[in-house]
Amino acid sequence: MEIRFQTKEESNRQQQEDFLKLSGAERVRSFLKLSERISRFPVKNRVDKNKDNFIIVIERKE
Repeated sequence: MEIRFQTKEESNRQQQEDFLKLSGAERVRSFLKLSERISRFPVKNRVDKNKDNFIIVIERKE
């Protein structure tokens, strides 16, 4: 692990340069991996999207 002391602007610029060095497929994989990591990030108030939903079932008469 490496520790660097830099400004936020320098850090953002370095991250952008590193990302742009990747090929198109590697960028997509990197984006999907980041999306997955974000979805697992712990939050205090997780909203249950299905809480107030209901299902209407219409049975076919044959």
